[in-house]
Amino acid sequence: MSLTVDLVVLTVRDDRLHVLLIERGKEPFRGKTALPGGFVRSREDSDAAALRELAEETGLDGRTLHLEQLRSYTRPDRDPRGRVVSVAYLALAPDLPLPVAGTDARRARWTPVADLGPGDLAFDHARILADGLERARAKLEYTTLATAFCPPTFTITELRRVYEVVWGVSLDARNFHRKVVNADDFLVATGTRRVPDVGRPAALYRAGGATVLYPPMLRAAAQHPVART
Repeated sequence: MSLTVDLVVLTVRDDRLHVLLIERGKEPFRGKTALPGGFVRSREDSDAAALRELAEETGLDGRTLHLEQLRSYTRPDRDPRGRVVSVAYLALAPDLPLPVAGTDARRARWTPVADLGPGDLAFDHARILADGLERARAKLEYTTLATAFCPPTFTITELRRVYEVVWGVSLDARNFHRKVVNADDFLVATGTRRVPDVGRPAALYRAGGATVLYPPMLRAAAQHPVART
């Protein structure tokens, strides 16, 4: 039995939820789109392998991302090379630069999640991606994870767009503002404002020290569903 890691790396680009994908340069599934990942070496654990594979296949430094273990995938026939167990990871980050492919990846790119169809991904990566998306969407309800999609300082509008893009809903701006500024240690006002080219200056915030969002921001209470991105 062999052990691999696979990575679901999500970011918000151009107001759409994107996932990091590679084009496989080796068999099996040569030329097929897949999540970045690879085999765990004999002298490393899965965490170290996830960071290494992310750097080798995309040129991204996983230490700058929010990175957490998602789950393990053990179905006997999930890999045509034999019995291969995969430990999947979920990574979240603000809008990142274009990745650079390397090692066994021909090409690395950001792809809008909504543009992916059935059968587009190699192995069981469609299931892994679906699980990663649901983990991210669920954690936005009860944790402060939404700030992982934001730059160090951000406006309330930018934070609201994270929720709207990840959840695929339209949120009431005033109600959202009231909830997030009153949540315990969720946001910290920087005392500065961003002056846009057009419109009024907007107050800037940074992430507070809380990891649990209280009170929670429940998807069931979100208004005006729109097409998921």
